[in-house]
Amino acid sequence: MADATYCCRQCGVYLNVSSNMLYPHDTYFQAGNRGTLSFMEIDMSKFRQQHENRCFPFFDSLDSWGIQRKRTRLRCALCNTLVGYIYYDMPKRVGDTGLGPSQAVPRGQRYRLKIKSLQEAPLYQGKWK
Repeated sequence: MADATYCCRQCGVYLNVSSNMLYPHDTYFQAGNRGTLSFMEIDMSKFRQQHENRCFPFFDSLDSWGIQRKRTRLRCALCNTLVGYIYYDMPKRVGDTGLGPSQAVPRGQRYRLKIKSLQEAPLYQGKWK
């Protein structure tokens, strides 16, 4: 599969987001992955961030639960279009155990970008525009 990079569908600005940083398509996330692409890393200089805290019970498994979910909205730095979110639900590493009575396990970041907000960046003479 050839490497692709993406730009904002609304304004066309180059987002420096590369398909070689995608999670494998069969990776499971609690927040889902419908209509989105999940990246391990992105260039944060291309985005504006807006933090959110949502309070409600959630269950990772019968023995693992929590009460608060955090996510961060990612907006295009140029046109302010909502492009996606940062979720803190990266898959558990082998050997991770719960912490305290809630059994919550700290997770890494996943950058979940909406497919309808992205378009593949054009390639000119071997370089991304």
